[in-house]
Amino acid sequence: MTVTVTRTTVPEHGIVRYASIGDLKLEGGGYLPDVTLAYETWGTLNADGSNAVLIEHALTGSTHVTRGDTTEEGWWEQLAGPGAPVDTDRFFVVSINIVGGCYGSTGPSSPAPDGKPWGSRFPLVTLRDSTVAEARLADQLGISSWFAVLGGSMGGARALEWAVTYPERVQRCAVISVGAASTAEQIAFAQAQTLAIRQDANFNGGDYYGGPLPEAGLALARRIAHITYRSPGELDGRFGRTPQAPESPLQGEQIAARGRYQVESYLDHQGSKLVQRFDANSYIAITEALMSHDVCRGRGPLEQTLSRAGARFFVAAVDSDRLYFPSQSLELARALPGDVEVHFIEAPIGHDGFLTEIGQLGNQLRVHLSA
Repeated sequence: MTVTVTRTTVPEHGIVRYASIGDLKLEGGGYLPDVTLAYETWGTLNADGSNAVLIEHALTGSTHVTRGDTTEEGWWEQLAGPGAPVDTDRFFVVSINIVGGCYGSTGPSSPAPDGKPWGSRFPLVTLRDSTVAEARLADQLGISSWFAVLGGSMGGARALEWAVTYPERVQRCAVISVGAASTAEQIAFAQAQTLAIRQDANFNGGDYYGGPLPEAGLALARRIAHITYRSPGELDGRFGRTPQAPESPLQGEQIAARGRYQVESYLDHQGSKLVQRFDANSYIAITEALMSHDVCRGRGPLEQTLSRAGARFFVAAVDSDRLYFPSQSLELARALPGDVEVHFIEAPIGHDGFLTEIGQLGNQLRVHLSA
């Protein structure tokens, strides 16, 4: 990351830092020694540690929520920053790269105890495991209780897991564009993505480091995912059946030589972009962590499980979402104690509206985060 200092002091806001949180015995039976978590912070923690807010990233997100002391744009600038709903002049904001990721936290590309990348030996890490790891980092930062934990998509699942696993440590929780558990259909879409990577000729069972990378498989996984992130109406309205000029989908002496439709070119572009910044094994590890999402696992029915949480909840959905349906958010809200409203983002693009249109909920989020 290129850092541009915006004050006369040493840059500290929006800069990646690293913390060792010790070993992790994992829910699935695996074990990780000496786990590192990468994180960024913005703002200043007050004397009693009561102004801390945790923002959880989505599947392929990083820790860089907003600019801080850098010129690099964050991925949720409408939500966090000076004067934003999550006001970094008021709150001490933290974002942590999930265990299994490739933005600095221990993951498949990290060295195992023998000095070689974990690769195929990397264990299954669930969202509950990642919450335990993050709690240890919170301890190191002097945060005994979060003023709020919030996130969208997988980030929302992580926020919900925090509120139930550590009810005494979460005062407010915002769960956006995700339900209480990954459904069979969501698991099916996820399995197609991980299988696309595993069947790449260069995957080598996950031990591809030092050799050709499984770029084609990772790009295909991203194409599959991106279809679920966008709505049918958005794809039809934006691309329709228009050819990708100067190509023609109806010309080619062989099938493989035909030209592409614009929507195909768009998906190719999305796949190519992710390949440049993400590790294929991490994509599998985090996707399988999201498959594991079930806040009720080992805890009983949904209402009973959610009764453990003491947080004040904010639930939101994108009206056109076809990956995490609004009905899942409504089911979650109905099961929560008290009268919890579902706030709707009106966005024709589908699931990704939780990122691009979060500004629609700015006023509601300010109320939720008011003292």
